[in-house]
Amino acid sequence: MGLRGFVRSITLSSRVGGIGSVGVRAVCEEKMKTTVLRWFSPTLNGPRSQTRSQTALSSDSGVQILNSTVKALKDGQVVAVPTDTIYGLACLAQNSEAIKRVYDIKGRNGSKPLAICVGEIQDIYKYCKVVVKEELLEDLFPGPVTLVLERSETLNTDLNPFTKLVGVRIPDHHFMRHLCQMCDEPLALTSANVSTQASTVAVHEFEDLWPRLAVVVDGGPIGDQSRLGSTVVDLSVPGRYRIIRPGCAYSATVAVLENKYGLLEDSVS
Repeated sequence: MGLRGFVRSITLSSRVGGIGSVGVRAVCEEKMKTTVLRWFSPTLNGPRSQTRSQTALSSDSGVQILNSTVKALKDGQVVAVPTDTIYGLACLAQNSEAIKRVYDIKGRNGSKPLAICVGEIQDIYKYCKVVVKEELLEDLFPGPVTLVLERSETLNTDLNPFTKLVGVRIPDHHFMRHLCQMCDEPLALTSANVSTQASTVAVHEFEDLWPRLAVVVDGGPIGDQSRLGSTVVDLSVPGRYRIIRPGCAYSATVAVLENKYGLLEDSVS
């Protein structure tokens, strides 16, 4: 019917033992604990799933989970979140220390970029230089696509300082969109896994990372089990597109770019 929310606290010294139900506020005040928040409706798929998701977010428990996650992000922490493709690690993109934590947690090569996630198409124009029609953005967002555009001067210079480009996402996931809207700034987003391991579609699959995260939002199993992640396409050159990663929406994305907007593929790497 509605949201089923619960909170589990896990001490860094013993993640498995000593699990019990506690209040969100009390857990957030404990520096040596990770807060695991369960957020999902009993029915995750089907034509009414979007309505159920919106109802869950507007419930008292849904608001509490969002507020707890926003607080952790505003405090400069890293959180784990569900998206429309795989689970992700997120922090505030404008917080340089938090970005460093993400790389450290993942063991990620410092030369590999992080994408940003925003809540609305209008937000893209704040942090990117857009050279495509807004209608194109509306056709692809929200959805399982990452568009690579030239970054604007507003975006944190410590985020991907080695490139003038940045990937931007608007996931087709109500929790993620509300989270970005409540933060009122972009999130840096990457997959919730150690860099040498596979992407994850359930929170237990990255449980080894939990002690290093302030909040883990359990949204249940991700519907897309392909683990391919979003389709990443470079749209920084007017009239051209380049597929960086085929991902889970390759065919549909190319169809939009070529058939509706007449973009030409640029295969030059």
